[in-house]
Amino acid sequence: MSTHKDTEAGTGGPPEDTGAGPPQDPDGHGAPVGRRLVLGMAGLGAVGLAASPWLRRVAEAGLGAVAGKDPTGLTGMLPNGGGFRYYSVASSVPARGPADYRLTIGGLVERPVSYRLDELLAMPQTRVVRDVQCVTGWRVPATAFEGVPVGRLLDAAGVLPEGRAIRFDCFEGTYTESLTLPQARREDVMVALRMQDRPLSHRHGGPVRLYVAPMYFYKSAKWLSGITVTRDVEPGYWEELGYDVDAWVGKSNGRDDAPTV
Repeated sequence: MSTHKDTEAGTGGPPEDTGAGPPQDPDGHGAPVGRRLVLGMAGLGAVGLAASPWLRRVAEAGLGAVAGKDPTGLTGMLPNGGGFRYYSVASSVPARGPADYRLTIGGLVERPVSYRLDELLAMPQTRVVRDVQCVTGWRVPATAFEGVPVGRLLDAAGVLPEGRAIRFDCFEGTYTESLTLPQARREDVMVALRMQDRPLSHRHGGPVRLYVAPMYFYKSAKWLSGITVTRDVEPGYWEELGYDVDAWVGKSNGRDDAPTV
């Protein structure tokens, strides 16, 4: 996802070389380590966590907290949080909640608006259950997301005729994503407030994130703070490094994964 991603304990690299500079993996990150070590850690973790739902919950909280402070990246190789790994290239991301969270809708709209968290929670919610697919190859099956379809928020704001695309901004201050207007209006593209039937945690991009079900997970930006209607698509963080703007699962980035729809 980005300067901020949820990733599983997979070790595969990106599907194509995007050049030197910032991290190259839009869904994962970590220093190179031996294959045997990776497989051993992942295998032991999987056995232990499969044994008990209670252990999985404890591991999610504990390993997630440790991974956020682990410069080696090794803790992120353990199965955690239902198969996700927590990662951000931002030096820090402020936590926000009911008192200080706002989602702004602006740009080429008739009625710019800013929503509080409680206002988003009070709206009718849509629930989507799909696999989460990373462009590096790992997949978390049957993951439930709930929230407000982006199209519903756009209708409330009134998109002007010249508006053809959407830019999504995040409150960590550096990451952006984009969709065309038809893509953003899909019912399985939402401002997500819950994941796996629980409120979104900060590590998973809460309190609000973008969820784009049919595309690779780097499109589902964490810590969402702004939706701006634009004339043209503005490539996001990873697209500027060579990844596909239209990131359909199985039909982009040189991959042939099974679609999530």
